[in-house]
Amino acid sequence: MQNQLTTYLSAGYPGLAVVSSEEARAESEIASVCTSLNRRLHAWSSSEGLADTKEGHVTACPDPLDALQLLDGMFAADSPRHVVLFRDLQLHMDQSDPMLVRRIKDILRIAKTNGHSIILLGCRLKLPPELEHEITHVDFSLPDNNQLGVVLDGILKSAKLKAPHEAIREAALQSALGLTTTEAENAFALSIIETKGIDHKIVAREKARTLKRSGLVEVVEASTGLGDIGGLDHLKEWLLRRGGAFSAFAKAYGLPAPKGLLIVGIPGTGKSLTAKATAGAFGLPLLRLDMGRVFGGIVGQSESNLRSVIQTAEAIAPCVLWIDEIEKGFSGSQSSGSTDGGTSSRVFGSFLSWMQEKEKPVFVVATANDVSKLPPEFLRKGRFDELFFVDLPDVQERTQIWDILIKRHGRKAKDFDTVALSRACEQFTGAEIEAVFIDALHEGFADGREPKAKDILTAITNTVPLAQLMDGQIAALRHWAKGRAREAAGRATPAPRNSRRIAEAN
Repeated sequence: MQNQLTTYLSAGYPGLAVVSSEEARAESEIASVCTSLNRRLHAWSSSEGLADTKEGHVTACPDPLDALQLLDGMFAADSPRHVVLFRDLQLHMDQSDPMLVRRIKDILRIAKTNGHSIILLGCRLKLPPELEHEITHVDFSLPDNNQLGVVLDGILKSAKLKAPHEAIREAALQSALGLTTTEAENAFALSIIETKGIDHKIVAREKARTLKRSGLVEVVEASTGLGDIGGLDHLKEWLLRRGGAFSAFAKAYGLPAPKGLLIVGIPGTGKSLTAKATAGAFGLPLLRLDMGRVFGGIVGQSESNLRSVIQTAEAIAPCVLWIDEIEKGFSGSQSSGSTDGGTSSRVFGSFLSWMQEKEKPVFVVATANDVSKLPPEFLRKGRFDELFFVDLPDVQERTQIWDILIKRHGRKAKDFDTVALSRACEQFTGAEIEAVFIDALHEGFADGREPKAKDILTAITNTVPLAQLMDGQIAALRHWAKGRAREAAGRATPAPRNSRRIAEAN
């Protein structure tokens, strides 16, 4: 932020805004910039009034209108250049006070003429239309490794502990990325209390809890690998060949970080599982975004939520950002103007712009069941590196799925004829196959024995697969995917009839 703020103040911008919940860190950086530019910094709050941060002189004025009145004399043409920081002015602007808006416009005009500036600082910003073009937003990122390192060193010093090994230190700082300095300080302190040292697992656990409380993104433990997926050979091969693209060697090679992957297919065919396995294959943290929670009822809240999600993902980068059933979040963007005042359209446009222009290594894995609800511009090349279609598993893939599921539930695949089982459950998805085996486990448990093939076959007989219930929708999805998306599975292509005769003759 410091470089951007220095540029704006040097250029004479009269009104700036910094949105952050880290008030202390933001004020520290603003003070540093004012010192370097030889600007006198004042700060206002409704509890303290207007204070000269250098001399400590305070003028009691809990009403922002009174504070703005004081600036008339302070912003004179012949006075030293001043920067006045207003804390939580948004709370007063929420009252829709026309006098406050008018006074802000008046003082901004005086500040512009005489080379002064005001800065609005708070955890949110929603300007009235009269001020939208008067105040410039200054980006304030979450703390990076160096800033978190200062926090960690301070905690260790106060606890009178020696600095940990460099590898332990780096792991702890990496686990804290995405937290504010206050949240990171709490996580480091908790680690010291629980282990008498720094444990990156505790820091990561606290980060997961913190992000989950926000309701927008959550950290998902990526304990799944590509070996836990049955079939989808083309998709797995594609991921394996891009696993090293986030390394320093790839960057030195001149290789840009992959943008992301869109997986379209039938429900229950392993799309979400693939998203989790991607993070495991890349060795990166996995964030799950609930796109439905991005949209809020307060004006401007949806856009602010998306900015918060992007800021968090970029702070944690390199990482994998998983958006499940993305069509549910963006399906209404085309009719947004008549349904929600254009909010969905603006959020969708902001997300597309970020996908196209993002520089931080955030690999987006989006899954969709109904691709017809996605706007066409979302599918354009350049948003994602590749678009894969996941169809129903064939007999070989179903056999692999049976082997994996039986092992996952603590049994040996050799105790079952998985080839026969895979033939018996034609048109079943992976999720349906797992449900069938769990049903067989219940039967065996109820009778005090191990599940038998008869239990599984009975469960298969009693199950109506989704492929029969949604045959029309699946046919339409297959028709759409043909020529538009790559097949995720490596299905064998039958040889032409003439070629087969030649082979048999030889």
